[in-house]
Amino acid sequence: MPFFARVVFLIMLQGLLTSGAARAQQPSAAADGEAAATALTPLDDYTSRTDPSTQWELERRVELPTHAELHVRLTSQTWRTADEVDRPVWRHALVIAVPTGCEAETALLFVTGGSERADDPGPMDERLRGIALATRSVVAELRCVPNQPLRLLTSDHPQRERYEDDLLAGSWIECMETGDPTWLAQLPMAKSAVEAMTAVQECLAQQPQGEAPAIERFTVSGASKRGWTSWLAAAVDDRVAAVAPIVIDVLNIAPSMEHHHASYGFWSEALGDYESHGLADRLDSPDSAAIRAIVDPYAYRDRYTMPKCLINASGDEFFLPDSSRFYFDDLPGEKHLSYTPNCGHSLAGSNALDALVAFHASVVHGLQRPTVSWTGGDDAAEHTVTCTARPTEAVLWRAVNPRARDFRYPVVGAAYKPTRLEPAADGAYHVSVTAPESGYSATFVRFAFDIGAAKPFRVSTPVWVAPDVEPFAERE
Repeated sequence: MPFFARVVFLIMLQGLLTSGAARAQQPSAAADGEAAATALTPLDDYTSRTDPSTQWELERRVELPTHAELHVRLTSQTWRTADEVDRPVWRHALVIAVPTGCEAETALLFVTGGSERADDPGPMDERLRGIALATRSVVAELRCVPNQPLRLLTSDHPQRERYEDDLLAGSWIECMETGDPTWLAQLPMAKSAVEAMTAVQECLAQQPQGEAPAIERFTVSGASKRGWTSWLAAAVDDRVAAVAPIVIDVLNIAPSMEHHHASYGFWSEALGDYESHGLADRLDSPDSAAIRAIVDPYAYRDRYTMPKCLINASGDEFFLPDSSRFYFDDLPGEKHLSYTPNCGHSLAGSNALDALVAFHASVVHGLQRPTVSWTGGDDAAEHTVTCTARPTEAVLWRAVNPRARDFRYPVVGAAYKPTRLEPAADGAYHVSVTAPESGYSATFVRFAFDIGAAKPFRVSTPVWVAPDVEPFAERE
């Protein structure tokens, strides 16, 4: 049976067998990520399975002046067989910071990468420890997502140790060739986050009375592929109270990637693993569409009713700065954009994580989150921007590339220049988006709000590009 037909059949079958069993609100399966769904998908099926290999062990508890750190060894699952991959058992370091006197029932789960080969993963990332102390809440750092390096033994290169995008792209090829949707690496990545939430709850429940709170809900976050993991975990697990994906500005994959190529005339080097596997040229194939129906967060958009804060880089090497045009308006409920100027996919040297600190603090402590709204379409020359509270700072950031519709940080550097804005008499901010004499401009407004958190709540408008044309669209 062709992969596309098989996936549609599996989705329909799972919907009949398990409807209502996994989650209160279920999206429908679709043949493509462009259509939101309401039935169960292979993602639901995989993440809800009981895996006999799943277990956790508290290796040590470290008492520090401001908090305790619990070092847990988590086995989240067994993915594939030993004939298919060289290390089918997914093991993770899970480090949990519990601030002294913490009573908050909502924790932050932050999903990270790294290698499973690290014997002693060491203490929690200093930035995450800072978030725990700043928000007076439990923070859990889940490492080694995906399980890497990993050899795909049935692939054309069975001895190649794969990491990151090479691993994900290779898993998509295996899925296409076998018709088995559980080959998609995003499924075990999402399950690792689901099992980490359970491990955090169970581990803290076993601590001496009064030394750790009972955790009921989670803010889930992570960057890049771990941001993707955050979206998918939020789609399948009702314990997710809020989601803050970082630098994964690619919901609604097909039109976003078509826009990418039509703007650049080539695939960015950052997408090299996907291009080398031939996936970039298969966007329009039924196989690719069926995969997107399973792993594109846009396919689950109706489930994302929880508060959302999307933290992105205006100079991302993977995604165009105006990528939110393909999905943001379609997300339900409370949502915030937070574009950061003059940084690439790594967010190095930026204050992008201020938004995460403030957002999570607001979820934990019930702080009021201001919202930013705007009028005018993607190609409008004038935008009216309004805020539900007065910001402490409003800055218009504008970059110009006189040669190309390309604002990647390695290409243009710190091209975004700031202009402080003051509200008009009506309280709104009136923004002109103008094209330069040659080339293209990119413009957005970034706000800072004091909401009573340790860091400002930094949110923004979308990025508007002028002229809003794709120079290579007719050559596609």
